Amino acid sequence: MTTTLTDGRLRRGGVQPGERALAPDLARGIMLLGIVMSNTAFHLWAARHGPSGWQPVSGSWLDHTVQFTMITVLDLRIYPLFAFLFGYGMMQLYLRQTTAGTAGRDAVRILRRRSLWLVVIGLAHSTLLMAGDIIGFYGVLSLILGLAFLRRSERALKWWIGVAVALLLLTSAEPVISALLRGELGTLGDAGAEPGFKAFASGEESWLGAAGIRAQTGLFITFVAAPLFLVGGGFVVFLLGFLAARHRVLEEPGRHRTLLRRTAVIGIAVGWLGALPAALAHVGALDVPADAQSETGALTILRDATGYAAGLGYVAAVALFAHWWTTREHRRGATAVAAVTSVGKRSLSCYLGHSLLFAPLLAAWGLGLGAHLGSAGMALFAAAVWLVTVAGAYALERTGRRGPAEAVLRRLMYGRTR
Repeated sequence: MTTTLTDGRLRRGGVQPGERALAPDLARGIMLLGIVMSNTAFHLWAARHGPSGWQPVSGSWLDHTVQFTMITVLDLRIYPLFAFLFGYGMMQLYLRQTTAGTAGRDAVRILRRRSLWLVVIGLAHSTLLMAGDIIGFYGVLSLILGLAFLRRSERALKWWIGVAVALLLLTSAEPVISALLRGELGTLGDAGAEPGFKAFASGEESWLGAAGIRAQTGLFITFVAAPLFLVGGGFVVFLLGFLAARHRVLEEPGRHRTLLRRTAVIGIAVGWLGALPAALAHVGALDVPADAQSETGALTILRDATGYAAGLGYVAAVALFAHWWTTREHRRGATAVAAVTSVGKRSLSCYLGHSLLFAPLLAAWGLGLGAHLGSAGMALFAAAVWLVTVAGAYALERTGRRGPAEAVLRRLMYGRTR
């Protein structure tokens, strides 16, 4: 559908239901389950934490099993998936506008407006409920990368992808390899690292005091961590999303099955193997110095760096499933697929909805349930929260309505149509 907006520049509005592809929305829906599960550790404010300041080290054998699985499969593996899909969606929007006749600079302008509003939404979210907000973080990244790369040629994109990979190797792989070769796993770490939940202020009994801490954390993540992420080469996943969208990899996975299979197998294998030493050390099955497990320790750097591969592998696996499922004559589980996909279509609303359910129930300033749950119980709680958002998103899908956050953002981006 083409629409002329009141500013006279854009030749169409936002994406219409018939233009959406299964794989990106399904991947977003699954991604939100991974994000809500991965964030559970920060709400366990009464648990005993180790040198990494991430997952607790206390609990039963079942809690340790959950912690091991989280470190191997989810921690710093879901966010690269988010970054790829974010970049993919940006390029999709740009191409839809330019294909409809919008000038490239005007399409970039609408994306710039979107990025700025995401920063505003993210800072409000971090201050009010969730210090570890990623909306503002990716708003800053999309603002910079959109201006710099959306209108670049494919050759330029590939060149910059190579530069980003080199930066990643320089900032991540080289220190880890050097420490391993010297047998000094502990030289890169700090055993006194502050537990991550303190920056989330989930243990603060005053909402106002917690809001002040959350605001500081949100500002740091948005305006300090995001630029450092670029310097470290993390923008490679964004650029891969740009490049993949130009080739319609997720809209037409059948044409790219070989690439997707290789990416899924190699990416997931590298991602899980890279996190395995940190997971084994966390549960005590691998004896290494405490420094090696800290936020800047060798095992943690290895875990984080290989997370990019896992995130890309997860995207490829979902795309392959989407292709397989859509080509089947008898599609079992159609309701489940539609429900999860409806979450992906309303990912911003569902992400904010997680915090509305999490924070008041788990934080010390709320009901304080976070003090009474272990890793296993918290994982079940997180899964239940995700299912609530699935039910809500599917109900909206059945009635043909957008998510509330998506409706507001679309209005802010496009204004009022004629």
